[in-house]
Amino acid sequence: MKKTKGFLLAVAIATMAFTFSCSSDDSEGGGGGGTCSANFKTVTIGTQTWMAENLNCDVKGSKCYNDDPANCAKYGRLYDWTTAMNGSASSTSVPSGVQGVCPKGWHLPSKAEWEVLITAVGGSSTAGSKLKAKNDWNNDGNGTDDHDFSALPGGGGGSSGSFHTAGNYGGWWAASEYEGYHGDANVLEMEYNLEKIGWDSDDKSWLYSVRCVKD
Repeated sequence: MKKTKGFLLAVAIATMAFTFSCSSDDSEGGGGGGTCSANFKTVTIGTQTWMAENLNCDVKGSKCYNDDPANCAKYGRLYDWTTAMNGSASSTSVPSGVQGVCPKGWHLPSKAEWEVLITAVGGSSTAGSKLKAKNDWNNDGNGTDDHDFSALPGGGGGSSGSFHTAGNYGGWWAASEYEGYHGDANVLEMEYNLEKIGWDSDDKSWLYSVRCVKD
């Protein structure tokens, strides 16, 4: 049978999808049962493979910064800790064993797993600069993005519905509760005016970004 133009176009599209499969993942659905981006960028740093963009799975308990869908497209969604964990218990293990809101085959990193990444890029004093994206940080705060991790400043949000500091600040949940206090969890932080990377703890009801690690 003679091939139609439509068939040839479908073949061409399939070929292009295969060509780029080495740098993207087509996992669908999050551990929280929501809708995730069908494709996302990934990067291998040392022994770990990370998402190279913030998670954008639309699940109950997640929000766009300022409730604006354009910010979800740019920064990914913001999650409270319980939503990010999808009800799982805290973990300090490597790997964490917590799928959480991450798609199948991926998991939410424990604090210890984040530390593995920090060590792989040369330590906390310069990790912020090396992991930050080359654009979209305010006040000349862009990084060198040496490892294509492309961290973006998605800001944060409060349980009251307030939002803060997108463009200047990025915070990412760890799957680990703050040591000695079950009401808070660990948050990895990057700021526009600092080369270093740091840790803070915050109430689990606050909203921060999520990055997932491949199982």
